[in-house]
Amino acid sequence: MERTAVNPWDWSLKLGYNQAEVVEGAKRQVTCAGQTAVDGEGNPQHPGDMRGQIALALDNLEAVLAKAGMDLSHVTRLGVYATDVDEALKNFDLMGMRFGPHNAAPPMTLLGVTRLAIPGLLFEIEATAAD
Repeated sequence: MERTAVNPWDWSLKLGYNQAEVVEGAKRQVTCAGQTAVDGEGNPQHPGDMRGQIALALDNLEAVLAKAGMDLSHVTRLGVYATDVDEALKNFDLMGMRFGPHNAAPPMTLLGVTRLAIPGLLFEIEATAAD
């Protein structure tokens, strides 16, 4: 698979994402459901702790990708939902810490929402990946 970044301007690179990517030669695509801060039983974790919830949601995303034989380097698109966008952005260094080592800056959208499916959850991340 070959990925070519498309950035008519570079401001988004400072935030850790490309405006678009051209993906060529992919064989498989995986569409991941939104991952949140839940344990293996589906119980919410880290109440009131945005940083803890982002970290666990990313752990869960990595676990789903691993089960599909992929990792964060394969992610081609992210959808991010947060009940407090400002608080999420304060903790977005976690995104860079996870995606940076893979040299991945997938296009993403961050949306503020009034709540997520399970009360108490603050952050959710969905992904599309390809190899």
